[in-house]
Amino acid sequence: MNWDDNIIDAAATDTGMRRSNNQDSYTTVRASHEEAWRQRGHVFIVADGMGAHAVGELASKMACDLIPHNYMKARSGTPSEAIVKAFREVSALIHSRALANRDFQGMGTTCSSLLLLPAGALVAHVGDSRVYRMRGDRIDQLSFDHSLVWELVRRNHLTSEQAAHSVPKNVITRSLGPEIEIEVDVEGPLAVELGDVYLLCSDGLSGPVTDHEIGAFAANFHPRDCTRYLMNLANLRGGLDNITVLVVRIGEWIDPDSSEVLTQPPTEKTIGTIARSTDGARA
Repeated sequence: MNWDDNIIDAAATDTGMRRSNNQDSYTTVRASHEEAWRQRGHVFIVADGMGAHAVGELASKMACDLIPHNYMKARSGTPSEAIVKAFREVSALIHSRALANRDFQGMGTTCSSLLLLPAGALVAHVGDSRVYRMRGDRIDQLSFDHSLVWELVRRNHLTSEQAAHSVPKNVITRSLGPEIEIEVDVEGPLAVELGDVYLLCSDGLSGPVTDHEIGAFAANFHPRDCTRYLMNLANLRGGLDNITVLVVRIGEWIDPDSSEVLTQPPTEKTIGTIARSTDGARA
C-alpha cells in the first residue's frame, strides 16, 4: 500500500430487534501523518461484548478505546508484535476489572482488527467477530471463529452441516477478559490490491446473512450504503442480536448510475460504541 491511496470507510450499528441494549463497539483510527502510517498504519476494529447488564458494553468499549491506543504508542516491535501485545494488555485489564467487582463477573469481549500497513493488510482477532475480504467476485474470511462449532469442524469431529444442526452457535472458545493470558491469532500481512473491500462485523450480521450476500453488497455498493443495507437485512431476518458492520474500500468509488467518483477524506479517529446483553452466553 501507499500513504496516499484513497481509503473509504463507513460503519453502521443497531441494537437489533430482540435486545434491549447494545454491547458491540467499533472504532476507526487513521494515522495522522505519513510517518505514523509507515510505523503502525490505519486501524479498524469491531468488538462484541458479553456479560450481564452493561458489563459487555464496557468490555467492548475498553477493547476499542485501549487497543488502538496501546498499539499506536508502542515504540518497539513489528506491527504484528505490537498488536498482539495490545490485545493481551487490554485482556488483562478487562480481567482485573471483572475481579474487582462482583457485578462484572463474566465480563469479556470478542475483538477483530484490521491493520492497513505499507506491507499489506494484517488481521488480529480473538473470538467470532469476523474480517472478510472481497476481491473481484470472490469473498474470503480472513479470520477464524473461536467458537465450539468451528473447533469441532476444524478438528474433523463433525462436518459443517452436522455442527450447524447439533452444536449451539453461541458458545465461543476464546475472548478477551475471562483469562489473564490470551492467545491472539494473526493473519498476514496480506497483499492489498486496488478495489479490495474489507468488512468487519459482529455475529449479529454473519449469523443471519450469508457470506455470498455479504460479498455481493460489499462489492457493489458504496461502503456507506453497504453498511446500512446489510444492517437492515439482518434486522429483516429477525435481528436476534446486535448488529455491527464496518466496511473499508481501497480506491475510489464510481457510482454505476452516475459515473461520479465519490471519495471520503480521511478522519483521524472515529469511534462508535454499541452494546449487547448476553449473561456470558453468545447468541
